[in-house]
Amino acid sequence: MGPTAAGKTALAMALHDRFPVEIISVDAAQVYRGLDIGTAKPSLQERNRTPHRLIDIRDPSEIYSAADFCTDALSAMQEITAAGRIPLLVGGTMFYFRTLERGLPQLPGADSALRAQLQSEMDRQGQRGLHARLAMLDPQRAARIHPNDPQRILRALEIIMLTGRTASSFGKQGETLLPYQLTKIVLAPENRAWLHQRIAARFHSMLAAGILDEAGALFARTELAPSLPSMRTVGYRQAGLYLSKKINYDQMVEMAITATRQLARRQLTWLRAETGCQWLDCSGSTDTHQAAVDYLFARLPI
Repeated sequence: MGPTAAGKTALAMALHDRFPVEIISVDAAQVYRGLDIGTAKPSLQERNRTPHRLIDIRDPSEIYSAADFCTDALSAMQEITAAGRIPLLVGGTMFYFRTLERGLPQLPGADSALRAQLQSEMDRQGQRGLHARLAMLDPQRAARIHPNDPQRILRALEIIMLTGRTASSFGKQGETLLPYQLTKIVLAPENRAWLHQRIAARFHSMLAAGILDEAGALFARTELAPSLPSMRTVGYRQAGLYLSKKINYDQMVEMAITATRQLARRQLTWLRAETGCQWLDCSGSTDTHQAAVDYLFARLPI
């Protein structure tokens, strides 16, 4: 686990070379076909050498939920363990990790018409406007959701409108779903400036690799509404604003880098609430890959 741009993919592939593991991606954006450059997917060459499950399994027009992820991940884990190998879950979508480990409350399913209505209101009032509404209706949940997290704001309001109850009233997550022993490694920088520099450098590399062309092809598909989770992915959303001439190039670059830093900060907040983790510094002060290998050698049943 770790924030964006921490080097999780490189570490996972290094571990694949040393242990009998198979990689399962834990990334809410990499599930979508066509979102390649901006999600920093492993290249086809890398995936041919080191297969990754749960990448390119959905069209961007579809919504992929945490419940979907749990179903797919558990199925993959069963197949991997049945073959005598070890599942290695790798990614930055912390809610997926937590849901897989602890389960989901019995919340109502999504309602596409209601979600579209709420998205329209958010487009008019802004994310902070709907976050303020949520704070009035469910202050407990609003306190746990950042005002710049539109998907979770919309979901919390959707639950209230569908059930007349707050999401908080449904109680905590369920019992663990996993019939597995977990070994948790967090890849994170001790030097936050290192991560900020890496985020900026990576986005400039994405620009050079053609993220604007990739985003243009996606936004050209009329069925892909800007409100879809796939199209709100960091990098693509800012590219879409630039391509539609709502912002200039320099603004797009600045906004994308800032949004990615904010994402990393939220990921680190989630990680600090996790328990039983081995934290490894990825900012250069130690040989992170060797430290991970040593840690796993002492713990994996191999």
